[in-house]
Amino acid sequence: MRTAASADAIPLGAALRQAAGHRGYWLLNAGFFVCGFHIAFVSTHLPAVLSDAGLDPGIGARALALIGLFNILGSYAFGVAADRLRKKYVLSWIYFARAAVMALFVVLPFTPLTATLFACAIGFLWLGTVPLTSGLVGQIFGVRYLSTLFGIVFMSHQVGAFFGAWGAGFIFAQTGSYDAAWTLSIGIALLAGLLNLPIRDVPLAQRARPA
Repeated sequence: MRTAASADAIPLGAALRQAAGHRGYWLLNAGFFVCGFHIAFVSTHLPAVLSDAGLDPGIGARALALIGLFNILGSYAFGVAADRLRKKYVLSWIYFARAAVMALFVVLPFTPLTATLFACAIGFLWLGTVPLTSGLVGQIFGVRYLSTLFGIVFMSHQVGAFFGAWGAGFIFAQTGSYDAAWTLSIGIALLAGLLNLPIRDVPLAQRARPA
């Protein structure tokens, strides 16, 4: 009988082929791309968004500090949730919640209060995706090649970060507004939430065992 330990003993090349053939792995890559887009877009452009709305530059600096503070709380909370709930559902919830928070932020007037509330909320949702995404990779494929397999997913995150920082700037340069960038961010957040739902999170080692 194959055990989880023996399944983990496959060569790296076989593990990579296994991941490449798993639809859930590609869905995780796509979702984490969106996460990177959000992180870079907000952290790079939020101060400019608030300044363009006539707010004091200090409001933007305070917002970034609050994002960092509430990220600590959110990352811990979602890490705990990952031990008690199915990771893919918690991950989907984070992306849906990001869409809701961003949508509320852009429809409300930009004030010191709304900037503060947005920073706290988006900060709580900031990097809770990391323990959930890495946890899903380890859960599905085992931990022997977790660094490699999650590293590839994280590269997708960083590619998304490039487009979040550069793309939002390009949109602003072309249109004189961040409206399209916010709309895009909300849309892909909803898409990422949907993409995580069909991920088959049963460990491959368990699926390989005979009935």
